[in-house]
Amino acid sequence: MKFSKFFYMAAAAAVALMFAACEQKGGDEGEPDPPAPTMPSQEGSGETDGYVLVWEDLFDGEVLNEEDWNIEVNGNGGGNNELQYYRRDNVSIQTDPETNRRCLVLTAQREKELYNGKNFTSGRVNTKNKVAFKQGKFEALIKMPNTYKGLWPAWWAMGNNFDEVGWPACGEFDILEMGHSNSYRLGEEGAGKYFNGAFHWGPRWDQHKQHAQSTTYGYTMQDGEYHLFTWIWDDKSGSCYVDLDKYPDIPPYFTIDVSEVKPDDPTVPGNYLQVPYFVILNLAVGGNFPGIFKADEITALNEENDFKASMWVDYVRIYQKK
Repeated sequence: MKFSKFFYMAAAAAVALMFAACEQKGGDEGEPDPPAPTMPSQEGSGETDGYVLVWEDLFDGEVLNEEDWNIEVNGNGGGNNELQYYRRDNVSIQTDPETNRRCLVLTAQREKELYNGKNFTSGRVNTKNKVAFKQGKFEALIKMPNTYKGLWPAWWAMGNNFDEVGWPACGEFDILEMGHSNSYRLGEEGAGKYFNGAFHWGPRWDQHKQHAQSTTYGYTMQDGEYHLFTWIWDDKSGSCYVDLDKYPDIPPYFTIDVSEVKPDDPTVPGNYLQVPYFVILNLAVGGNFPGIFKADEITALNEENDFKASMWVDYVRIYQKK
């Protein structure tokens, strides 16, 4: 996704404030025991509650299907002061040697020499103007890298009218983000339990509004296993879940009421969910969310992992009610 130079300069300040306002919620109460370390099926939470599969990518080919996906190439910092340069070489389709399943792999790495002025490179893909749906159940099965300190993996969506109205007028739904600076207080092993969902909206960047909820979960998402992250969006609410395939009655870790729509009031979040949304997957390095802006403070990429780490995505599936 390519934003204008003005947007990135102007939005940086607004986005920097965004995460400082994150609403804390919950801890371990009411959460299940960790799932058994077995590879989930590729059915996700399935065709339940009237939802029917309308699109999927199991990433079973030799290369990424660019009829559905855009591979981003830029070093503009994502409007968040990120430290990486996104390039094609960091996006691949590989077979996970532990599961023998084909996956989309986004790899962040520290470069031995500056790459277009950046110390790090990584991968980001989106389906803008190719695959977009209004309402439904959006799911991705992901194996997360260790984020402590400096990695920022995300699974999210934006309004497909982005090119016409810009951000945040297009709306942005962050289904899953990890690596926030607040997770550092939990130490390296605990950081994988801390994550958040969020929704961002507003008529212009300087009138940006957001609702974010973070949680410290009962078990880690960075255990070398795949976890299912789900966004269920209807005309009443948008809610996010983890491991809904294993725990179908689990409460959401994020939810927002979007039942109200008032076109004359730009502060109403429901106004910004009236168009189809495309999806995005990326692995950022540093920036406002991790709170790290210097390359030598990124410790998640180190000698032990050969200065690289990857986010493995087994599939993306989208369901809708017919």
